[in-house]
Amino acid sequence: MAGGSGSDAVSLSCARCAKPAHLQCPKCVQLKLPRKLLLSGSLSFLLLMPIVDGNPLSSSQDCFKASWTSHKSLHSNPISGNSTQQDLGWFYCLREGQARTPKLPHFDWTGPYPISPKRTVPTHIHQPDWAIDGIPKIEPNSDLQYVVEIAREVLDAASRIVRPGITTAEIDAVVHEATIAAGGYPSPLNYNFFPKSCCTSVNEVICHGIPDARKLEDGDIVNVDVSVYYKGLHGDLNETFFVGNVDEASKRLVQHTYECLDNAIAAGVWRDRMWPDGWANVTADGKLSAQFEHTLLVIFFSENLVYMNLSVLVVTPARLVYTNMQVTDTGVEVLTERLPSSPKVFPWLSP
Repeated sequence: MAGGSGSDAVSLSCARCAKPAHLQCPKCVQLKLPRKLLLSGSLSFLLLMPIVDGNPLSSSQDCFKASWTSHKSLHSNPISGNSTQQDLGWFYCLREGQARTPKLPHFDWTGPYPISPKRTVPTHIHQPDWAIDGIPKIEPNSDLQYVVEIAREVLDAASRIVRPGITTAEIDAVVHEATIAAGGYPSPLNYNFFPKSCCTSVNEVICHGIPDARKLEDGDIVNVDVSVYYKGLHGDLNETFFVGNVDEASKRLVQHTYECLDNAIAAGVWRDRMWPDGWANVTADGKLSAQFEHTLLVIFFSENLVYMNLSVLVVTPARLVYTNMQVTDTGVEVLTERLPSSPKVFPWLSP
């Protein structure tokens, strides 16, 4: 409870209507934001905290409801809840990565947080065509290199820092630096103007979540999707991780998705919606979604190369001379499978 003397309360005014303030947002109290950010109303009784001892229902809900869209943006500031955030280049993403705004975009629930400025890639790293202007023109088609090993090791590095209190922007920083350290380019960066080096999809976000200032909370699930470009080829995989202690329903969803290796499985309806940033697909009902993905080598017993994309490489047996891969009984090999050194984060894989 945010306490204070009666004389303190008299001097505090609502940030919206300037009337005497009797209530304050508990999230602001938790983040230690200035008490000038007080409102005379409330969003709901259960979310209120009285400024002083006594009856907390001394004001209406109108002010807090009317101000909630702009007020909640104060909670997402990774710096200190003031203009320093914008001074350092953190803005909300719009138009599929082609625009930024300091104003919180409207969405019915949750929604995106601010993102940091674009990360740079050293000039000695071989870069795809979209690294310059955001437009992919020629899809690479070259022999399989050790790019899949880089991608697996990068995802493993990201998984090691997943815990409550870490922002998805920090996960993106690990992915970016680990990719560059291995000599690769983070494939998502500037691909059709995507602003970050990986995708981080939390809870109801199905895919293409943009890493931002949101701090992971105990009980969340987060999918980290890594793609690495190296000498003309991509390695692509993702996994969904537990953040702290998650409930049984979340555990079942993630385990069943892992066992199915489906694109994504949602706990509710199959329909999706798009966040205002133009990238993040979220479940239409706000329920959880999990996803796992691998790069597969598929042997096609014909004389012709069929196709290749970011997730599946289809080759003829003759091409194996150049890729140094072996034909399996099924003709399919998981190139980005977990390594003995991969973090032990999935309990159902423990002996």
